Amino acid sequence: MSDLRYAAAPARTTEIPRPRRGEGQWALGYTEPLNKNEQSKKDDDPLNVRDRILYTYSKRGFDSIDPADLRGRLRWMGLYTQRKPGIDGGRTGSLPEEELDDRFFMMRVRSDGQLLSSAAVRALGEIGRDHARDTADVTDRENIQYHWIRIEDVPTIWQKLEDAGLSTLEACGDSPRPFLGSPVAGVAADEIIDGTSALDEIKRRYLGDPAFSNLPRKFKTALTGHPSHDVSPETNDVAFVGSLHPEHGPGFDVWVGGGLSTNPMLAQKLGVWVPLDKVADVWSGVAGIFRDYGYRRLRSRARLKFLVADWGVEKFREVLENEYLGEKLVSLESPESPVGHRDHVGVHDQQDGRKYVGVAPVVGRVSGSLLLALADVIDEFDLDGARLTPYQKIVLLGADPARVEALVERLDEIGLSARPSVFRRSSMACTGIEFCKLAIVDTKNRTRDLIAELERRFPDLTTEQMGGGFSINVNGCPNACARTQVASIGLKGQLVMHEGRQVEGFQVHLGGATGLQANFGRKLRGHKVTSEGLDDYVAAVVSNFLADRSAEETFTDWVARADEWQLDGSAVIPGTEEGARS
Repeated sequence: MSDLRYAAAPARTTEIPRPRRGEGQWALGYTEPLNKNEQSKKDDDPLNVRDRILYTYSKRGFDSIDPADLRGRLRWMGLYTQRKPGIDGGRTGSLPEEELDDRFFMMRVRSDGQLLSSAAVRALGEIGRDHARDTADVTDRENIQYHWIRIEDVPTIWQKLEDAGLSTLEACGDSPRPFLGSPVAGVAADEIIDGTSALDEIKRRYLGDPAFSNLPRKFKTALTGHPSHDVSPETNDVAFVGSLHPEHGPGFDVWVGGGLSTNPMLAQKLGVWVPLDKVADVWSGVAGIFRDYGYRRLRSRARLKFLVADWGVEKFREVLENEYLGEKLVSLESPESPVGHRDHVGVHDQQDGRKYVGVAPVVGRVSGSLLLALADVIDEFDLDGARLTPYQKIVLLGADPARVEALVERLDEIGLSARPSVFRRSSMACTGIEFCKLAIVDTKNRTRDLIAELERRFPDLTTEQMGGGFSINVNGCPNACARTQVASIGLKGQLVMHEGRQVEGFQVHLGGATGLQANFGRKLRGHKVTSEGLDDYVAAVVSNFLADRSAEETFTDWVARADEWQLDGSAVIPGTEEGARS
């Protein structure tokens, strides 16, 4: 462990809550490694693995990679080994990691809310086409994610990304993960404040800084100045949310301690006002608290949300102000949470009279070839560029109003719809068993097929008919990368018993939401759905909602009051059988 990291903990003048047993908190003196992950980071700063990739592993090949790098430090460079093909979900938890490893990598490329020029989109497409078997997914962390990456190709890929102003640095690992920024920052007609410069400053100061390269676990950041709160601030470790002070003008509230997985918690609001030029300082303070006081003994508790829950938000703010900022924050009531879509799909007004257009790839799955086609469209219509969204969507900025309909038609031709069905618009899916070593079931392909079947059964259904803000999120394991607990219909992959044998299936969360109705959804006791029966199940729930919904009622409202038989798929309200069972 370097002296730099120990020196980062401040001299305390504030009373700090002490746990009953040591939780591996550096600032309380628990500095010894308490698990293999902490030992690995103590042995060598993970940032050092970059040089080994460039000068050793890429030249000597996969077999030369040190196991501690392969299953640990490579993540700080955005690289995970992907799942070996042919291993079923029943063996996910029983096989040692080395037996699950393929000799190829998943690679994540950060965008951090960046506006991607046509040249950057083209570079991303070329990497997918030339080095990743034409894969490329838009993730809900605003990343581009590749598969089938060879370690020998990584230096070439990095150079191409660097030339395009992009990077994989700390895209994974116990580090500042890719930032979520508003896809319409600086252009939306109803924006409160453009936070782009603040995200840029956090990235400039702290990304790749050894003082923040060894956090207890991942640290997720979101920032938006848009009133729709379009970066899922409730589910991030730290989020900056645009607010308007009556005297000081636009700035940001700070939310801390959000996160999902097996112990979901919504972020708690500090109720403060932070000016744009102080956001990076506050970010450093929050990340510093996590580094110094975060629980390192057990990986299952090594997230900021557990510290915030134990301390309480008042104590957290006190420590932040007294020990890390050296000044009090301005208090301001937190902004109201919105209801409705946050994905920016469709055609919308910009501040400058032009339009932005949000399009929906099916569950974020694109390809190198599609990105190349998108780069051509950006050039053809003289657009400013593209941004990725936290909902596996893409937003194109700077469209000429006179050409916007032609643009929408052209995007449709390459498979990117600006006017998708409610189901294509509303669905997200994680990587799933196809590539992920943690997954138990198929997700991307299964969700794509579900969408197609729902479109067939409900061909004219609108977002308004579904109460607005409807979503179907599908995850291959309990880790909730696709934010299953806050979806209208959240599907968590697991093996279920069916006719005496184990098959792929899902636990169901119903009526989850972010925004004004933020909650983790309703689970029916013992209720599971097989993958094979998923189409009929979702169709039955949708049919019952449409038949029973009162005026202005959201899906979340309805789930809270619906009878269990309306939610478990066992029956449908008379008159709706055709859509549910066709």
